[in-house]
Amino acid sequence: MDANQTEFENPFAMDTDCENCEALCSARDRVVHGYGDVGAEFLVVGTAPTAAAERNGVPFTGEGGGERVQSIFADLGFVRSAPDAAEPDVQNVFFTNLTRCRHPERGPTDREVDTCEPFLNAEIRMINPQIIVPVGERPLRELAVEYTTRRPDSFDVDAEHATTIRGRGFELVPMTEPAAMTDDEADAFRDHMRENVLSRDYRQTKGRRSR
Repeated sequence: MDANQTEFENPFAMDTDCENCEALCSARDRVVHGYGDVGAEFLVVGTAPTAAAERNGVPFTGEGGGERVQSIFADLGFVRSAPDAAEPDVQNVFFTNLTRCRHPERGPTDREVDTCEPFLNAEIRMINPQIIVPVGERPLRELAVEYTTRRPDSFDVDAEHATTIRGRGFELVPMTEPAAMTDDEADAFRDHMRENVLSRDYRQTKGRRSR
């Protein structure tokens, strides 16, 4: 584990007894907070923990989508552990979700996302990323509406997978749902990151507002 990971103190991480969302609290096994490098320039944001992530207590881990994401970021040089690691060894990336708790039968409601928003906002403020990767339609809409000037109905994660959207102070690089992602889509994301993000000085976008 990277030294920055062990030093990161999420101010909400100890709030494992949160009771703000009755339906989620009664259905969850545990609260799953963000995980990774506090000095990261890349922030990966999903919708909610998967069953595997809930078992591990770490976002984007476990079979299916978690292993796919870990594999992609390992190929890009951000993860130094095997894709099936329960506690990945990461550098320059932080993994989190819109909501901290999982409901086994449905996705989070708008109210649940709103209730959990302070957790994500605190992570964004503390980490101050250069690039945010919204994983799936819901995170893309929530983040892009908040940090860009585009209309909410203009976002489509399948159409904008592996592209760059200019935001206020950082850029968004959307990723389609990893559990349903094809090999071609995974390759497209890797290629876009290598050719259009990692190959240039993406830090120049910091502090720049969208037009």
